[in-house]
Amino acid sequence: MNNSEELYLSAREAAAELAISPATLYAYVSRGLIRSEPTLDSRKNRYRAEDVRALKERRVPSPEPRGLRSFDADLPVMDTEISTITEEGAIYRGVNCVDLAENDTLEHTATLLWDVSGVDPFAPDNCPAISDEMRAIAQAARRAAPIDRAIAVLALASSADPRAFTRAHDGRAMVGARIVRLLVATMLNTEPSSAALHQQIAGAWAPDNKHAADLIRRALVLLAEHELNASTFTARCAASTGLNLYDSVIAGLAALKGPKHGGAGVLASQLVKTLVDRDVEPLVRERVALGERFAGFGHGVYKRGDRRAQSLLNALARAGAPRKFTKEVPDRIAEATGELVNIDYALAVLVHALRLPAGSELALFAMARSVGWIAHASEQLEFGKLIRPRARYVGPAPGRRAALVTEA
Repeated sequence: MNNSEELYLSAREAAAELAISPATLYAYVSRGLIRSEPTLDSRKNRYRAEDVRALKERRVPSPEPRGLRSFDADLPVMDTEISTITEEGAIYRGVNCVDLAENDTLEHTATLLWDVSGVDPFAPDNCPAISDEMRAIAQAARRAAPIDRAIAVLALASSADPRAFTRAHDGRAMVGARIVRLLVATMLNTEPSSAALHQQIAGAWAPDNKHAADLIRRALVLLAEHELNASTFTARCAASTGLNLYDSVIAGLAALKGPKHGGAGVLASQLVKTLVDRDVEPLVRERVALGERFAGFGHGVYKRGDRRAQSLLNALARAGAPRKFTKEVPDRIAEATGELVNIDYALAVLVHALRLPAGSELALFAMARSVGWIAHASEQLEFGKLIRPRARYVGPAPGRRAALVTEA
């Protein structure tokens, strides 16, 4: 067999190696998981051996339990030009987010993710319109959680924006900037402004800390986008039905609230608060012995550590944050559990170090990630297709007769 032949498998060989039917093999090909090409016999194709073996390595070898099947982060769901995830960090249209966060703002990150160059979405005069109804809702919800207040106000915002349903690419970017400015102002209980977003947040929540604006700027850029996480996929599904960007962002906000997603930062903050007056090593040892998990540690994608977290923790250390939280806690937990620090813990340390209001972990996450939701919703609207996945049915065989229910 020559080298060219070793690169390929026949349909029968590929199916046998994966222990699947030919029909399933063809499904993998159609999803882009296995590359194929025609042979000299036009009736047959050959399949890339490396793709088959790579897929075999990440497939679960035994049947999964009934109920919800496990999520395989390596299997692609759809095509996108917006971002991807690597061990070196999230890549925003070819640019590593960790590098971007060194000096850039959330506004510039948005223009990159939204792929706009002909207009300036964050021009001083592109501020959101506020209707009387929106103002009344914002006032009534002043003491509500920032994310809940934002959902309520955004629900009315598209009616106040005559260009909310624009189909123009640059027009959607202009709408996106109005949404982000409205979202930030609503969460801060302030009026919408054309000032830099990180400066608005620092001015409202940490006006006396000279490091606050730059640390918040870095966090916002690092959190702006992360491919098809739960909230982004929710926003894309909403957009695929034809909703405008305002409503797509509302969908993302609702999904972000979950404790397994954006709410993880709040749980990580509870860990930080617990450790303020306690020694690290005994507490870690106690929790490990009880089998407890540590919020803000471990990640489904980053097996060798979340570079976003390290970038933010390093910046916090340079700004004078306690070494206990920037170095000792991550090291002790990693030693005890093998789980490395992620961005949720770093965000919790930021909130603690700057003495930001309770719950601002989730608010900061939402402010930043709204930029990614808008990028994905806009891309989905341009695709113009409804996202309609199928479920794998594992219930009783078709044809079963319903049992009669009788009263005793």
